[in-house]
Amino acid sequence: MIYRRGENKTALVTGASRGIGRAIAERLAAEGYRVFANDLKAREAELDDLVATVRKAGDLCEILYCDVSDPASVETMAKDLLAKSGGLDLLVNNAGVRSVHEAGDIGPDEWDRMFAVNTKGTFLVTKAFLPHFRAKSAGRIVNIASIGGKRGGPTETHYCASKAAVINFTQGLAVEVAKEGITVNAVCPGVIDTDMGRTHLEDAETLRKVLEKTAMGRVGNPQDVVGAVAFFASDDAAFITGQSLNVDGGILFH
Repeated sequence: MIYRRGENKTALVTGASRGIGRAIAERLAAEGYRVFANDLKAREAELDDLVATVRKAGDLCEILYCDVSDPASVETMAKDLLAKSGGLDLLVNNAGVRSVHEAGDIGPDEWDRMFAVNTKGTFLVTKAFLPHFRAKSAGRIVNIASIGGKRGGPTETHYCASKAAVINFTQGLAVEVAKEGITVNAVCPGVIDTDMGRTHLEDAETLRKVLEKTAMGRVGNPQDVVGAVAFFASDDAAFITGQSLNVDGGILFH
């Protein structure tokens, strides 16, 4: 059963056109949130499909185009959202990129791209809405990190480093704003069957290794992640902040 915990509340989900972001947007809309779904203009078709799906179910969803790595674009998005909704209750920083390269093959531009979206993007969007959260002494921020941010892996050192930064940003910010009624937590997915996550699943041997190290013996799907986000967003998590919760089927235990 999905409870309508988001009635009369507004949520922003970045990177919402597909995968985990789309699943989060759909779940929050089903809980009653007025959802603003963000992604690049290049994802227009996927965002249109998301909005149509949500509205067909009788729920609320609107589109905000923005490049989260661009400060001016983020500021424009924040102003547009607050003008349209009058407020924001929940921010889900989900937008992210990933690629697979040996460390010696990672060029400076690719390293910078990883941090620009995954880390800087999380910072910029959060910073844009912090004054609003502080003014009303309330707010929920949920950052989508990765178990890779807790234990680095081969061929994705740049990605893991960017997600480790997200986890540490979450912890530091949580302390800064805890007395202002704002909670900040992170969700750390494991291997999830999305366009971005399928690089772990490209061949039988890779898949075998993934399943072998996962206690539940299966790959996750986007719907496996949304419950943790919805929990951190809810009043049930009012006394929880600065945490990074693994959603990985039993790969990491810390």
